[in-house]
Amino acid sequence: MSTGQIVPPPVSAAAYVRTATQDQDSASKQLDVIREYAKRRGMQIIKEYFDAGKSGLNAQGRDALVDMIRDVQNGQMNFSVILLYDVSRWGRFQDADESAYYEFICRRAGVLVHYCAEQFEGDPIHVSMIVKRLKTFPRK
Repeated sequence: MSTGQIVPPPVSAAAYVRTATQDQDSASKQLDVIREYAKRRGMQIIKEYFDAGKSGLNAQGRDALVDMIRDVQNGQMNFSVILLYDVSRWGRFQDADESAYYEFICRRAGVLVHYCAEQFEGDPIHVSMIVKRLKTFPRK
């Protein structure tokens, strides 16, 4: 018996995983959190981008990041959301604006970015905004 309720199709998503070492446990942990997040929200991960053993200090040599951003900019993606474990997966850049830049590219193309391991999901002030701002303060 049907209730007459229409179930919307799942939101198509991409996952981006970056690890500083070749440690498979770290990549698996990130992907587990991302997959659970997607499942709870009715998202279907249709593409995964991996940069294993890549430093977060710069974007050099991070082919998956470059491919993902190129796909977004060229409209060659079939997803509307990118899922990352947390904001540091973009990188631990010396210039905090660099992470924001990649997120901006995605938003400008209509692709939302979700940080799956953030503790304060429902908070109107996104934790990533606070972290980005804190990274702009000089270190002693």
